[in-house]
Amino acid sequence: MDDAPVLNPETVLMIEEIQNLLPHRYPFALVDRIIEYIPGKKAVGLKNVTINEPHFQGHFPGRPIMPGVLIVEAMAQVGGVVLTQLPDLKGSLFLFAGIDKVRFRRPVVPGDQLIMTTELLVVKQRRFGKMQARAEVDGKLACEGELMFSLVD
Repeated sequence: MDDAPVLNPETVLMIEEIQNLLPHRYPFALVDRIIEYIPGKKAVGLKNVTINEPHFQGHFPGRPIMPGVLIVEAMAQVGGVVLTQLPDLKGSLFLFAGIDKVRFRRPVVPGDQLIMTTELLVVKQRRFGKMQARAEVDGKLACEGELMFSLVD
């Protein structure tokens, strides 16, 4: 028997709730919805990639591809939902402390729906966190890696 927590559909977070948790705003808010959330452990978010985003004007004209750094940032924002909800850390601001083993497996283009999964690996001294992150499009891996965060006072 699997003893994994049963997810309640009510744990889905809409954009207004995400904005209450994260400080990011347009054009740097890169998560449209949290579609799965296990408090203190995992979040799955989605981003609808559209041609209207400002980075596509120059990346690349005639062949729009979402910049890899923005894919990593989008994954980090999903991770931020987990971190900002940890007991005793609600409302805290976390910043990148490191990015390890990140690999890009396929381009992400306008029209794609990016599904990002972040799983909390460890929290040290309530100041540093490490997460495993992956981003998929149509069930195919687009990006994966480890993201480290540090609490800002």
